Amino acid sequence: MKLIRNITAFWQQLFRKRRLSLTRVTDGTEEWHMHLSPASIIATAVSFVLVMFFLMLILVAYSPVLEMLPGFRTEANRSRESLMQNIIRLDSMERVMNDMMTYNENIAMIMAGKSPVARTVQASDSTRQSKILVMPSAEDSLLRAQMEGEGPYNLQHDAARRAVREAIELITPVEGIITERFAIEEGRFGIAIATQPADRVTAIDDGTVIATIWSPDMGHQLTVQHRNNLVAIYKNLSEPSVSVGQSIRSGELLGYTALEQSSKEEVKAFVLELWSDGKPVDPEGYIVF
Repeated sequence: MKLIRNITAFWQQLFRKRRLSLTRVTDGTEEWHMHLSPASIIATAVSFVLVMFFLMLILVAYSPVLEMLPGFRTEANRSRESLMQNIIRLDSMERVMNDMMTYNENIAMIMAGKSPVARTVQASDSTRQSKILVMPSAEDSLLRAQMEGEGPYNLQHDAARRAVREAIELITPVEGIITERFAIEEGRFGIAIATQPADRVTAIDDGTVIATIWSPDMGHQLTVQHRNNLVAIYKNLSEPSVSVGQSIRSGELLGYTALEQSSKEEVKAFVLELWSDGKPVDPEGYIVF
């Protein structure tokens, strides 16, 4: 019974209101007052803490305040590069698994006395497609005459079609995933490709090596003069395999991407820049990655 009385008394004291007032020192006149209880003070404090917590949560989620904290950007970049490396590994594992499944299927067919079938994609011929849905126009007729005539753009002539394609086709310098795209307004004059450490870097076209330099930010940089006033700059190489003045062929080895670094340093992605007539151009407009 004594415990119950103590609990009841404590509960009454928790919700019993007190008078908080301000009085003048000179004459003791009351200027302001309000009624408070310990329960209302506790509720006000808890509400204030919850409001501050939600405000901080919104500030962190919808503003770049974390970017101002020292060390956060470096950690975020390392996490991003680690994610890119894991994606590349998963993609490589998927290709290996597909090859293994195809190999196992072929072995099973051979053991069953059947002939394995190669998986090929049938090529489509656009010249045999129906043109009924396309309304003829003067520009369309002129273009069709160039493509179906006897000129160099004749789609029916295999040699002419091969010559046109080879004149504008560039090969991919390295296998990987594009992490940063071409954006002049943001100061990016090329594209960044996340690759495997020490991966092969090949020439996108025939050309001549005109410069090889090294910088702490971009590692070894290789500048190659290609045809049609096209200059390619290969950045973040571990060490180039060619020298200045050397003539190279399309697909020839130029060097290797940056080696795998320690966990405390950022992994540098391979960077490719293309300059046409002294102006930067988007490599994705010339190369299919």
